[in-house]
Amino acid sequence: MSSKLFLISADDAVHALSNAAFMRMLRQEAVARIPEFAGQRVRQVSMVVALLNGVPTRIVRCTFAILDIDEDGVLDVARWNAQQIARVGDPLAPERPERTSLPQVVDAASRFIARGGSWEPDQALLHRIEEAGLLRRVCPRVKVVR
Repeated sequence: MSSKLFLISADDAVHALSNAAFMRMLRQEAVARIPEFAGQRVRQVSMVVALLNGVPTRIVRCTFAILDIDEDGVLDVARWNAQQIARVGDPLAPERPERTSLPQVVDAASRFIARGGSWEPDQALLHRIEEAGLLRRVCPRVKVVR
C-alpha cells in the first residue's frame, strides 16, 4: 500500500504533495509554507493505492478535505484538526437517542464543521485524480518553502 496526497488548484489542476511536506505543515515547521496557494482554501485529496511489485494497481481509498492556507502560505492546522475531529463524531454517543416526550434537540455543530472541510469532485476531475494516483498522469509537485 502507498499513501498519496494531492492538492487541487482553483483551475482544477492536480498537484502532487509529498507526505513528508504535509507532515511538516501539520507540525507547523518553518520550512512548511506553500506560497503558490497562499490566501486560498485548497482542495486536498488523500489516497491509498495498492501496489504490486512497486507499481500502483488500484485505488483502495480516497478522501477529500479542504485546507485553509493563510496569506503567508501556512496551513491553518487548528481548523484542519477541528474538521477532522468533527468527521469522526462522538464514538461514545448512543446510536439511537432515547425517546422522551420532550422534543429532541440535535447538536449539529460538528456536522457543519465537518461539511465545511470536505468536498466531492465531479467525474472528470475524479478521473484525473485517479490517473495521477495510479501514475498514469504526470502532475506538478507542490513547492514547499521556508
